Amino acid sequence: MRQVAKELRRRQQKHIQAQQNPDGSPFVPRKKKRRDKQGRIKRKMFTKLRTARFIKTESSTDEAAVTFSGKVNNMVRVHHYGLRDKVTKNGPTVKYERRQLLGFTDGDSEWIGDLALEWLAK
Repeated sequence: MRQVAKELRRRQQKHIQAQQNPDGSPFVPRKKKRRDKQGRIKRKMFTKLRTARFIKTESSTDEAAVTFSGKVNNMVRVHHYGLRDKVTKNGPTVKYERRQLLGFTDGDSEWIGDLALEWLAK
């Protein structure tokens, strides 16, 4: 199960890197700032979140899980479900667009099914 969890983490990291929801649709882009400079190069969203430091794997003999760790968990929850949150501690409350960071694709489901069949065949 540990290898399953690691591979699931790799697959989730690829989705975040590609800026895609698990269903293949692109993330909703950031809102444009009114005073933003034209032609400025911006970083992709969630670049640090896709590192192994923040995406943790948990496994036992029966199950495997991929979760986000500690303090970033609240921020990830807000983006994943499209909730409202404060931008800064004393700042305004803003509604964030829904960007699914974790989830199964059809390929993931097929891959897990194939693994289960291989395991049962042994």
